[in-house]
Amino acid sequence: MKAPRYLLAAAIALAFTHSHAAAPALTEQWNTLRAQQPRLQIRDAARQLQVSEAELLATGIGSTVVRLRDTDHAPREIMRRALDLGKVMALSRNENGVIETTGVAMRVKPKDDPAPGAANDPEREARMLNIAGGYLGGEIDLRFQFVKWKHAFAVTQPGRDGAVSRSLQFFDENGNAVHKVYVKEDAAIPVFDKLVQDFRHPRQQEKPAIVAAKPKAAEKPDSAIDVKEFHEAWKDMSDVHQFNRIVTEFGMTREQAMRLAPGGVVTKVTPGAVRQLLEQAASRQVEIMAFVGNGAITQIYSGKINKVAASEGWFNVLDPNFNLHLRDSALRSGYVAKRAGVTSVEFFDTNGELVVTFFGVRKKGELPQGWLDLAAALPKA
Repeated sequence: MKAPRYLLAAAIALAFTHSHAAAPALTEQWNTLRAQQPRLQIRDAARQLQVSEAELLATGIGSTVVRLRDTDHAPREIMRRALDLGKVMALSRNENGVIETTGVAMRVKPKDDPAPGAANDPEREARMLNIAGGYLGGEIDLRFQFVKWKHAFAVTQPGRDGAVSRSLQFFDENGNAVHKVYVKEDAAIPVFDKLVQDFRHPRQQEKPAIVAAKPKAAEKPDSAIDVKEFHEAWKDMSDVHQFNRIVTEFGMTREQAMRLAPGGVVTKVTPGAVRQLLEQAASRQVEIMAFVGNGAITQIYSGKINKVAASEGWFNVLDPNFNLHLRDSALRSGYVAKRAGVTSVEFFDTNGELVVTFFGVRKKGELPQGWLDLAAALPKA
């Protein structure tokens, strides 16, 4: 038996009222929170309000925020167009690490960056889908996994210094921030405006579909790992980039691989070693590489650092064109690892997630001796 039409109409009206009342309520909560804590970051505000950062940002649609297209290739094409913005600040982060680099991204030659579907080789096509016309090396050095980029917004709002801030902000399916690009030159404002116009989502008021995060999978027991074969695979590495594949093939976590590594190739260091590493890299002017990623992007900085400082549970690099913020109070472990002739230092948080990885900058025909000395001197756990 069908429900009377007046009951259906009432149910629809109630659902409409509820859905439209929820957004103003969230907006009001955030406005109150900002008034109480004007320096509160949106990520921390979202956590306090028990929503995702993307949902909280979306409350500004129609005023400071424009929703951008979210089709499969849209994030890649937006980042390709963002190359036209010139000097930008690129910000990537995970839960306990933030990396910010200001500069101009390099472009790749068109023949090396074909459009999707242009190549007949499926493997090559898959690789090319993660290249957005550039960002490989240079001042803005990024590695993409665009399949995890789900939501995009353009944000225009007053900054803390009173100037207008313009940014492109990208989020994963859980509403976590993946990457942000901030315009740094007035000459780029028309370019930014045209990009926003071209990629504007046709349904601005439609809420982004946020998927609840799945519980983290349990680590495979050490006893279930073929450690002998894993040791052989480690020793057979000819390139440090093979490590991720090996970890995946053995069904291990990255930190588990550090624990079960062959003898003599990994040394465990204290979580506090990250401060010594950065302080000595600055004082000795040792060139380093810093990698911060979140599964959807990895941002890389290469060069010298100068100013380091601690602040309320964080340790920071605060240079004019490079900032690194590490919540070292949340670090659980660190490891110096030797793979394929390359030495890295990696730090993990209390959940076993990789926060940051450091390498020395290698020059052709030379060992990064300053880096090797710095890594060897870190306090052992």
